[in-house]
Amino acid sequence: MSSDTLLRPSLWPVWLGIGLLWLLHWLPLPLQAALGNALGWLLALLPGKRRRIVETNLALCFPDLSSGRRRRLLRQTFQASARATLEHGLVWWGSEARLRRLIRIDNPEAALGDGVRPVIWLAPHFVGLDMGGTRLTLDFTAASMYATAKNPVADKMMLHGRSRFSSPTLIAKSDGIKPVLRALKDRLPFYYLPDQDQGRQNAVFVPFFGVPAATLSALPRLARLTDAQIVPVVTRQLPWGRGYAVRFYPSWENYPSGDLEADVARMNAFIEARVREMPPQYLWLHRRFKTRPAGEASLYE
Repeated sequence: MSSDTLLRPSLWPVWLGIGLLWLLHWLPLPLQAALGNALGWLLALLPGKRRRIVETNLALCFPDLSSGRRRRLLRQTFQASARATLEHGLVWWGSEARLRRLIRIDNPEAALGDGVRPVIWLAPHFVGLDMGGTRLTLDFTAASMYATAKNPVADKMMLHGRSRFSSPTLIAKSDGIKPVLRALKDRLPFYYLPDQDQGRQNAVFVPFFGVPAATLSALPRLARLTDAQIVPVVTRQLPWGRGYAVRFYPSWENYPSGDLEADVARMNAFIEARVREMPPQYLWLHRRFKTRPAGEASLYE
């Protein structure tokens, strides 16, 4: 990508935002967290598309909560997301020593499962996703797949943050499945994020919080093709600016089972259980239920 493209006038506001994040990254993390919480509180008050999406998601997934508790959860959701956005300066410019201090791995011994088979790290879309991914590159050479951002500046910065350490293998979704198979064959742990609605292609409808959700079926397919084990990994945003904690879960037994729909439903059930442990930290700003079964109306209109 040429420098002329990145410096065109329409992108100057984005560069100003990047500059602000660079300035903020010098602040102590508790102060950054306080600013993020204040910004999230403000954003939660403003009407708009994203607020409506979060409201719809929370109503679908937590129908038993009172309206007051859902409003509180909506505010906390915007605060967690705003915090993570402002704290991205940490992964883009923070030193290795600071990253190790502020993003801890609770059980690194569990990262490679049985230590024999290839590993797929199942990484759901919690707000600490990039923090955990960057932290793991300090200790492991791994592979990951990414979607090219529409904004070229944002795309450049995300790739920069994910490739600062250990030269990870970054695979664009447009490159298809072959580079992923090659990375797993080379015994690179694959940091995989399969829990967004990406349409009907290669997806099955399985429940997520009791609502049919179009869910990628690639996880069991990859495991079957490569004999890889699934080792879930979740990054938790800690309160009061204390940083982030990465936790690995035991590798899944009897996976894949041979029943594709059941295997995808198992993934959703695992993610749902983790969401219930820290509801504000899931990516509720995403239209998780955008794609509907045939004949069913949109849930977001």
